[in-house]
Amino acid sequence: MNVTSVNEWIVREYFETLGYLVSQPRKYVVSGKQKKSDEEIDFVVHNPQVMERRVPDHIVWTTPDLRTVPSAVVGIHGWHTERFYASTFEQSPEILRFAQPASIRFAERLLGVSPVARILCLPKLPASGELKKKTISMLKDNGIDGVISFRTMLADLVAGVDTNKNYEKSDLLQILRLLKNYDLIRDDQMEFFGKRKTRARPVG
Repeated sequence: MNVTSVNEWIVREYFETLGYLVSQPRKYVVSGKQKKSDEEIDFVVHNPQVMERRVPDHIVWTTPDLRTVPSAVVGIHGWHTERFYASTFEQSPEILRFAQPASIRFAERLLGVSPVARILCLPKLPASGELKKKTISMLKDNGIDGVISFRTMLADLVAGVDTNKNYEKSDLLQILRLLKNYDLIRDDQMEFFGKRKTRARPVG
């Protein structure tokens, strides 16, 4: 399983756990040509239980923000070694192409509903300050409605796992259950292997 597959695995499990139906329009890797509108989308999600249709005003979302988002197109980028800055999107504009009008129209035809939100799943945005403001402004200008971090998704998945249940139908949840069962992972801080013990300094 490659890195892309792992990222999609996490995002799919997260949305399905929340009651979303998840569709992956493209099952193949596009190379050597310009992607079509449907090929820019990683997932199309729809939750028929969501009755209120309202996109949150803020752009950095947590799970409760999805309570009013019934349908969305999802872009997934899991470079887990760095934050995503405005310069990142300037250098790699393809990251945001899933939110283009043609892609949205494709998703609306697929779902038979309108409108759909545009959600970007990624590791981290700038922590604060002018860099964060500039990055958020660029995302909004490119049509992004919400950003959900992998930390948010993983933390929610861990919190929802019951160590007394056998998740044989989900490899990811089963792995999280085992880590949680053996105290290798915690709900609140997502700390693997606990905190390192501080060694006492020798006197003198």
